[in-house]
Amino acid sequence: MKTTPTAGSGRAPGGPRTPGTTGTPGGTRGPRAVRTPGGFSFRLETRALAVVVLLVLAALAASVALIGTGDFPIPASDVLKTLAGQGNRGQEFIVRELRLPRVLVALLVGACLGLGGALFQSVARNPLGSPDVLGLSQGSTAGALVVIVLLSGNATAVTLGALVGGLATGLAIYLLAWKQGVHGYRLVLVGIGVNAVATAVNGYLITKADFVDAARAVNWLTGSLNGRDWAQVWPLLVLCAVLLPLVLANARGLRMLEMGDDVSYALGVRVERVRLLLMGSAVLLTAAATAAAGPVAFVALTAPQLARRLTRSPGPNLVPSLCMGAALLVTADWASQRAFGADQLPVGVVTGVLGGAYLLWLLVTERRKGRI
Repeated sequence: MKTTPTAGSGRAPGGPRTPGTTGTPGGTRGPRAVRTPGGFSFRLETRALAVVVLLVLAALAASVALIGTGDFPIPASDVLKTLAGQGNRGQEFIVRELRLPRVLVALLVGACLGLGGALFQSVARNPLGSPDVLGLSQGSTAGALVVIVLLSGNATAVTLGALVGGLATGLAIYLLAWKQGVHGYRLVLVGIGVNAVATAVNGYLITKADFVDAARAVNWLTGSLNGRDWAQVWPLLVLCAVLLPLVLANARGLRMLEMGDDVSYALGVRVERVRLLLMGSAVLLTAAATAAAGPVAFVALTAPQLARRLTRSPGPNLVPSLCMGAALLVTADWASQRAFGADQLPVGVVTGVLGGAYLLWLLVTERRKGRI
């Protein structure tokens, strides 16, 4: 592998060119173009890479702390020993069978929501273009409620219903927003309308349910990781393994889309093909996350924005958003179990409070800058 300097590489007057450095004061290292022997090249941004590493470490640290949390607390050192296969029989059962699946579901759901939110916000070219606002979460919820209220289905059927509801909602949004292409502003407006309709349908379904089904539906609507096991881990893991390479392979087209359709066409991007592929991936990620943990609020909205602010990098920030979503959800799950004493809250309550506060802060900041 060899590196080539970017167009912004700095050079002192009359001196040699310094690869991989920008012309900023103090010699701050900027993006570098990395080229492999096979001819494949990509941009390597030092700050973004550092943010990803720190977020991964934070997510892993929170995961170890979460695994050690519960009625039978386990020190972090014993958690690591047990994960390495050196724990006693009781610790092996608690860690591997009871707590590890829940933590893995939290990491995978957060990663799916963070990546799905980044895709939607980039395609819509709008920070409000997230699954929470566009109605995908409510569409998945509607599918689950139909199974709970009308069909009295089991947990597997509820998961399938949420997945089908999310896919149907995503298809409806795309078709309703289509007019010689799908543009960001129209996509957001159509999504808001679909969100309102899906919310009304969900309210109607709850009013038609009996007491037991209504209590079950409300518990699912909150967004929770309680009772999650390996049955939820494997489908999410397979989905991420399939969709993540597909999304990253089209990351360049996504960056071009942010400059507008005309520029993208001029640069050789198949605009509608890339947009449909990435939107389909985002819908699948969001629907699968909702099916596994319920409609966990605001992670898809806040994770991409927080990642962008940390990396200070233009573009979709797909990998940082994915890592930010995973770190946010596993940390919120730890807080839901430890921050309120004996009262354990569903993780959706914690993310809703934190996400709502962040949204208010964002709106105030944008207003002070005169953007809204």
